[in-house]
Amino acid sequence: MLPAEEPEHDKHGLDLAKSLAGRLKGAAAANGPTRPVLRRRRRRGIDGTQVSGARPDDRDPQRLTATLGRLMRDQGWEVDVAVHGVMARWPSIVGPEMAEHCKPESYEDTQLTVRTDSTAWATQLKMLAPDLIRRLNAELGDGTVTHVNVQGPHAPSWRKGPRTVRGGRGPRDTYG
Repeated sequence: MLPAEEPEHDKHGLDLAKSLAGRLKGAAAANGPTRPVLRRRRRRGIDGTQVSGARPDDRDPQRLTATLGRLMRDQGWEVDVAVHGVMARWPSIVGPEMAEHCKPESYEDTQLTVRTDSTAWATQLKMLAPDLIRRLNAELGDGTVTHVNVQGPHAPSWRKGPRTVRGGRGPRDTYG
């Protein structure tokens, strides 16, 4: 068998390719190193929505505390949640003895309503109200509580049964 003859190369074409490669190499050296152009593709899901990638995104799973914090901030519930947290820690704020005799009932428009179990404790708490406001504002933030409304014990109801008398004085109206 005879070896197949190889076709001869066109010397003009080889010289042209070498000269072009030398020019491109010289231009790249003059302009500095070049980086390839990266085209970013957005991945799409089946229904056309954008699919999350490697970087953090709002569609990624979030921690529950961060989500609840954002929800409370967006809805304006931060102060209410903080006040209810203070109500749960009431004995540690006012002390165990005072917590036995007075309980917070409600909070509305920077006013805290506290119910006591006797009139003596109501008087005592009224005198300590400025100190209580200072402690609560230290816990909740300045200006959260501006007034403490102290209420005594609930008065007994003399109304018993389905029938009542208008203008009656309760159990005292039968005495001579």
